[in-house]
Amino acid sequence: MNPLRHVFSAAALASLVTALVPAHAQGVIKIGEVNSYKSQPAFLEPYKKGMELAVEEINAKGGVNGKKVELITRDDNANPGDAVRVAEELVAREKIDVLTGTFLSNTGLAVADFAKQKKIFFLAGEPLTDKMTWQGGNEYTFRLRPGTYMQAAMLVPEAVKLKKKRWAVVYPNYEYGQSAVAAFKALLKAAQPDVEFVAEQAPPLGKVDAGAVVQALADAKPDAIFNVLFAADLSKFVREGNTRGLFKDRTVVSVLTGEPEYLDPLKDETPNGWIVTGYPWYGIQTPEHKAFFLAYHEKYKDYPRLGSVVGYSMIKSVAAGIAKAKGTETPKLVAAFKGLQVDTPFGKISYRAEDHQSTMGAFVGKTKNENGKGVMVDYTYFDGAKFQPTAADIKKSRAAD
Repeated sequence: MNPLRHVFSAAALASLVTALVPAHAQGVIKIGEVNSYKSQPAFLEPYKKGMELAVEEINAKGGVNGKKVELITRDDNANPGDAVRVAEELVAREKIDVLTGTFLSNTGLAVADFAKQKKIFFLAGEPLTDKMTWQGGNEYTFRLRPGTYMQAAMLVPEAVKLKKKRWAVVYPNYEYGQSAVAAFKALLKAAQPDVEFVAEQAPPLGKVDAGAVVQALADAKPDAIFNVLFAADLSKFVREGNTRGLFKDRTVVSVLTGEPEYLDPLKDETPNGWIVTGYPWYGIQTPEHKAFFLAYHEKYKDYPRLGSVVGYSMIKSVAAGIAKAKGTETPKLVAAFKGLQVDTPFGKISYRAEDHQSTMGAFVGKTKNENGKGVMVDYTYFDGAKFQPTAADIKKSRAAD
């Protein structure tokens, strides 16, 4: 009898068994992630780096509950149908344990509905529409970033201080833009009842005719403008607005413009004095942000963008939730996320039990053209917990959940 034959057979059998055992049983937690990488690279390339840094840190410390974390990403082509298709692929083919991601609000809502139908946990990192956690919220969906209501609520007190009566609004005509404008109008009207909205421009996402939009706004002669455009649409709007004098002696209040993803490309075209939400990475001196900045810079030789913070904090949230749940079973994970506290580069946040919305906040400040580069000045961090509807209001909005 050849003893080597039995050794080989045992080894072959072990190898076969390993191949047949599901990944999670081998000590791997699979995080599936869906996003619009090709269509929104300015935000999502840094976001992916933030996720990868978080995975690296988690695994360096032994993983979660003794299991290493593996990240599997898919592109959704900025299309709700494709987002659902690749989410299905991640669940059925890749056997993921949790589902995360999405950037655009319409794709986020599509994946949230998929999570509800399939009864799988979903943490939305970025989509900002209030329907993610409020009017359209469901038991299986949580959201990290402050939504449109929260960011509008942070900006409205600054808008009221301007004492401007005639306002115009401009926004991309899809779920996020519509949600942001609705929140801003309602909150500003409540705080300043005599306000008038004299013009509204809603170009398709990514297809702004900046000349026509700027001219229409100028013709309405508003005292101030609320802007929700971002990415390439924002750059075109700013360029045309500068050329035609739209911003001269006219204040602009703007969501997202202070994020380096969108502020950096403006360069010497950056307008002065816009009141914005954003991320002044160069001036945040808290210990938790310093630690994040140094780790990110060491790994990528670059400064973080807001996407970096979102991606990093999203993966850290998933890890904290799994650790608290002591597993990845959906009911346990949903329960664990209610009230879950997570350390992020912006400090400790929690996920509210009543609406599954995190308390992550945002920086509010003003834009400044500083030697041909756009920066945020006079900024303050606003704690998201202070800009959320009451539990009673949430209960009404989620009545169908």
